[in-house]
Amino acid sequence: MSTTQGQTYLDGKTLDRIKRLDVRARLVVEGFITGQHRSPYNGFAVEFATHREYSPGDDLRHIDWKVWSKTDRLYIKEYEEETNLRCTVIVDASKSMRYGEPSKFDYAATAAASLAWLLHHQQDAVGLVTYNTRVQRSLPTSSHPNHLKLILHELEHTTVDDKTDVGQVFPELAAQLRRRGLVALFSDLFCDLKQLAEAIKQFRLRNNEVILFHVMHDDELTFPFQGNTLFRGLESQVQLHTEPRALRRGYLDAVERFLAEVKTTCAAAGVDYVLMNTKDPLDAVLGSYLAFRQKVRRRKQ
Repeated sequence: MSTTQGQTYLDGKTLDRIKRLDVRARLVVEGFITGQHRSPYNGFAVEFATHREYSPGDDLRHIDWKVWSKTDRLYIKEYEEETNLRCTVIVDASKSMRYGEPSKFDYAATAAASLAWLLHHQQDAVGLVTYNTRVQRSLPTSSHPNHLKLILHELEHTTVDDKTDVGQVFPELAAQLRRRGLVALFSDLFCDLKQLAEAIKQFRLRNNEVILFHVMHDDELTFPFQGNTLFRGLESQVQLHTEPRALRRGYLDAVERFLAEVKTTCAAAGVDYVLMNTKDPLDAVLGSYLAFRQKVRRRKQ
């Protein structure tokens, strides 16, 4: 499938019709990596590195049975060659992500699944966290062949509800990431930005690389509403009945300041920032970012 075809298949209406997340993710990935098999990350080494406790989904071939015979506990032998990268995908499952058709969560989940699909096929280890006021579901990083299916299943069956609380959730998550890797966050960032900055800092202090995929609906970015409109809060009981054209300029100025603050927060923390408009084809958005990422890596080499 060519990139052009991928963009055709992955418009908003088509995404809404394709209910199976695994199909959506495959279409996105095929849209921009057809024929591409080489990893953009560093090559493998071959030396034994360490042991870690067995987690469901790990490859049984790597269990150290000698250690099990002595301790009666399962440990995995990890080699430098086991994976190029460990990536934890974090997806916002709060009420504000319900907005739109398809919703911001649908778009974020498809993007997250696509990234997981890509990394999995590069033999990288991927984990998943969904959250709102607390961690909803957490799957450890793994490169096991069946692990991708678990990630897709969890994303497809996530309940989107409640508010966002990064101040509570992210420090807890950062403490759980014992080995440095990549953290990919998908969220509309309707949260306290000072808390977000502090939360991101916790990931960076543990030497994790962070990519922030900022998922916004086109309505939120362009405010196209005409005529008297009733606006209802998704994470609060606030509602406002008004003439939107009178508010448009002030609203767009506020959004511009919000986006600028988010970008400044990310730049100060050394975090990659990617704005995702749900009207844009996912293969184009992800492909553009990955091309940028590879270009930066080449400059550093």
